[in-house]
Amino acid sequence: MGREPGHALTGGRGAVLRRALLGVVILAAFAILVGLGTWQLERLAWKEELVAAAQERPNAAPVPAPGPTTWDDLAIVDWQYRRVRLAGRFGEGDASVWIALTEPRGPVGGPGAMTMAPFVTAEGWTVLVNRGFVPDGAVGASPPAGVVTVEGLVRPDDPPSFATPEPDLARNLFYARHIDAIARALGVSGPVAPYQVDLVAEETPAGGLPQAGESRVSFTNNHLQYALTWYGLAAALVGVVGVALVRRRSVRS
Repeated sequence: MGREPGHALTGGRGAVLRRALLGVVILAAFAILVGLGTWQLERLAWKEELVAAAQERPNAAPVPAPGPTTWDDLAIVDWQYRRVRLAGRFGEGDASVWIALTEPRGPVGGPGAMTMAPFVTAEGWTVLVNRGFVPDGAVGASPPAGVVTVEGLVRPDDPPSFATPEPDLARNLFYARHIDAIARALGVSGPVAPYQVDLVAEETPAGGLPQAGESRVSFTNNHLQYALTWYGLAAALVGVVGVALVRRRSVRS
């Protein structure tokens, strides 16, 4: 028993609608993939400008470190590696952050730790200061007493990841430069800056340790790779659709 004409017409309309819907989905996916690739290229241009600026910041004239009134809206990316000046005095105690310094700028390297100390500014707020590197088995000089002025580079907070070992609080030994954790361990009270400061090489004490000036100016920049990935997926989508259309025409013929 044959199909009625109405059923055939309805079935034909359904096939057309399905093909139209599939075409819309494919075009939307292609547009999204190309858009993501273009966005990554825009991010690449932004990151290259940022890296260029960061390369210049350590050699620029120092500026006052941002105080508490700026912290709520502080864009750390605009301050990272900027040279700042701090006036005040070092607080009590310090913490060590383990590191293997493979490419030291100073005379010593290898396994050791960065020495983190609280610095209480003349305005009353505190910033964690990285005084520099001390190799395993060595002892660094104590910080200068009294009111001093120091210079360093602004660095962002560095909280631990899931793979970071737990700190040894009995020795104040950490494996990430996490501001809150170190400040708590040192018993810091009052406002604490949401950034840290690496002292520049000129702040290395006469004895040579801690060895300051070991900041590495680097940014992760994978935007070109991501852009090529998204564009590659868009090209692959075009290729798959093209092959499907060729096969469909071959079957019909």
